[in-house]
Amino acid sequence: MTAFIVEDNAIQCLVLKMLLNKLGLQLVGMQENGNKAVTQIIEKKPAIVFLDIMLTDSFDGICVAREIKKVYNPIIVYVTGNSDHQTKNRAEEIGFHDFISKPVSLGRLKKCIPLTGSYN
Repeated sequence: MTAFIVEDNAIQCLVLKMLLNKLGLQLVGMQENGNKAVTQIIEKKPAIVFLDIMLTDSFDGICVAREIKKVYNPIIVYVTGNSDHQTKNRAEEIGFHDFISKPVSLGRLKKCIPLTGSYN
């Protein structure tokens, strides 16, 4: 299964990359900028997109999900430090497969991946 990471924190991005590799996912891209991520995700069409919600540019993870879903419908997994009800409600309007609070653990990702249909 192919995956793409949108995360503006370099350490969090590397941790997530390492964990996804351990689970056998093929990483096809990483991006810290939401606007650039939209273009790259639409071009590469990964099966699953791991999105941080709070990004440093004007496009947050929810905006990224909204834009890519206009073109195709990947599996969306939000990975965020913002797990309050208002943020979850905004995310639910766009739709997602899972919502993971940081810090991310291998065990939590293992629970997420079967939900997507991948059993690597």
